[in-house]
Amino acid sequence: MGSMLLTMPTDLFSRQVYRPLAARMRPGSLDGFYGQEHLIGPGKPLREAIECETLHSMIFWGPPGVGKTTLAKIIAAAADAHFESISAVLSGVKEIRASIAKAEEQRDLRGRKTILFVDEVHRFNKSQQDAFLPFVEDGTVVFIGATTENPSFELNNALLSRCRVYVLKSLDQNHIKTVIQQALSNQQVGLADRQLQLDAEALDLLAAASDGDARRALNLLEIANDLAVEKDDVWVIDKAVLEQVLVGDTRRFDKGGEYFYDQISALHKSVRGSSPDAALYWLCRMLDGGCDPIYIARRLVRMASEDIGNADPRALDITMKAWDVQERLGSPEGELTLAQAVIYLAVAAKSNAVYNAFNQTMAEVRSLPSYDVPVHLRNAPTSLMKELDYGKDYRYAHNEEGAYAAGETYMPDELAGKQYYFPTDRGLEKKISEKLAYLRELDNSTKEDKQ
Repeated sequence: MGSMLLTMPTDLFSRQVYRPLAARMRPGSLDGFYGQEHLIGPGKPLREAIECETLHSMIFWGPPGVGKTTLAKIIAAAADAHFESISAVLSGVKEIRASIAKAEEQRDLRGRKTILFVDEVHRFNKSQQDAFLPFVEDGTVVFIGATTENPSFELNNALLSRCRVYVLKSLDQNHIKTVIQQALSNQQVGLADRQLQLDAEALDLLAAASDGDARRALNLLEIANDLAVEKDDVWVIDKAVLEQVLVGDTRRFDKGGEYFYDQISALHKSVRGSSPDAALYWLCRMLDGGCDPIYIARRLVRMASEDIGNADPRALDITMKAWDVQERLGSPEGELTLAQAVIYLAVAAKSNAVYNAFNQTMAEVRSLPSYDVPVHLRNAPTSLMKELDYGKDYRYAHNEEGAYAAGETYMPDELAGKQYYFPTDRGLEKKISEKLAYLRELDNSTKEDKQ
């Protein structure tokens, strides 16, 4: 109801072909392209390249719905170039060869350049990406790749070195509102075939729910159009209608992708930086985006050891309990315990002394020889081992004053005196540091007595 159908010639074999609102609203020139002013604003290099038709191969890196495909088509139209498009999700070497063949035909028979647009280019493997290189190199195609993933990690250096990377940003809410309002007023796209009204509150809600994604905004608007309520010959999309549309809707998260790692990084760094408010915000962003709470629970346990450690050992216990509650009770009770754990971690005393000690010790264990266990520390369950002095002169700490065998050594002889763990002067580690300093004084005094 209210959606536009493009009608083909009416004959026995004709049929109506549906195109989504987002496709019908795609602008054909920079004048109708919103956002990305840092790339296509007046005087910006990409705009000048488009207007002067000085085309070069490029990579568009940015989140979904910000105009990567649209911008590629605008570039092709501005240069009067043939536009060839393939998707790495659906295509393989066969489709690559077919696109190159069409580009060669356009060049040889018509003297026309070809823009080869590759969507989700990061999904092509190395050999598939390498297949483009000779044709980019000899100018058969002007290559434009689109990706939501970091090109530094996902694209071959050989291909990346032949392209300029442009970073596209999420659209702000004002841009999203402009796109929505244009869709409402545009007589050609199919929403204006009846009097449709979107009040200010609904517009704000729709723009916020779109999360910087223009395509998502238009898809949601099209669904809302079908649910609009008629009032005095006006079809109204209000807050109640949009709430129906947004039931179960989640914001952009992209598990396993760039946004996933950006947000977990933000959560971890907010905890490390002792910012409970920011840490709670990123936790809620991840939960709202559909992240598995158990994954978050695992990462919180890591934070408890990596960034707090013995400065506050309770942090590890709290995160383990939060994990346990999440597994036992699920949502929403479990998510509340995760929030409790996140806030505790953020305000706890910080120390990475355990983290540093572990990493340094592991590095040395891997790089040094496998030193023998000192004889006095070896177990002696047999008479032969006792004859070989296994365990001889070992001092049982509990039989010593203060349950500490001052001067006793436990490292391999080659690493005598080596220290890996350097506790901080924060939280419980301050007391640990004081105790270790006292024990070392006892060791030193024992050595002096022996001398």
